[in-house]
Amino acid sequence: MDWFTTNTPLIIGHRGASATAPENTLAAFAQAVALGADGVELDVQLSADGWPVVCHDFRVDRVTNGTGLVTQMTVAQLHALDAGQGEYIPTLDEVFELLGPDMLINVELKSWDWRDKGLETAVADRIQSHNRDRQVLVSSFNPLALRRARRHLTQSTPLGILRAQGWLQYSYLFSSSAADHPHHAMVNEAYMAWAKQRGYRVHVWTVDEPAEAQRLAALGVHGIITNKPDLIRASLNK
Repeated sequence: MDWFTTNTPLIIGHRGASATAPENTLAAFAQAVALGADGVELDVQLSADGWPVVCHDFRVDRVTNGTGLVTQMTVAQLHALDAGQGEYIPTLDEVFELLGPDMLINVELKSWDWRDKGLETAVADRIQSHNRDRQVLVSSFNPLALRRARRHLTQSTPLGILRAQGWLQYSYLFSSSAADHPHHAMVNEAYMAWAKQRGYRVHVWTVDEPAEAQRLAALGVHGIITNKPDLIRASLNK
């Protein structure tokens, strides 16, 4: 599978199947596979010892029994935290090792940095080490992070710009990408016509209501990011 030749809409587990397992954990990613997702979405930051680790928040407080900044903790310290149900904060390597080579993976760079601090280089290195160039799509709200990532990724790895209502809707102006990742409420017929004109693949986030998934599928979106991949898959199969 890859992001451009597979039947659409793709069903992508948001932080794994995070409605039924602790978000961004190996259990959540395994559950997404079991529930029939085409791929998963996850968030990466750098640990204090320089490894890409999977956590959405900049602090561990909400998702674990610990406290503090992800970037100030080593992999060993992050593994020692309880992320729920006995799970821990995994490395990107562990996720690649867990998921088969055909599983699509949307790696979101959690960075608002203006300058290069090594995240993009480290992520590109792990993607290429695991031969996941075509299965991984790298996304971010930060167009500068995407521009840095493009310098290190092979051309087989697509980029996606994340966008939301407000000033973030204009972030596409500052970085080129193959995919557009808007909040689902932004998408209508005019939006899809605009995206088609620019050659974007449209992957919407985060959709857990069957009726909304059906509306978006009818508009022709290419991917639906959801906490409930089994529910959304079933709603589209009706």
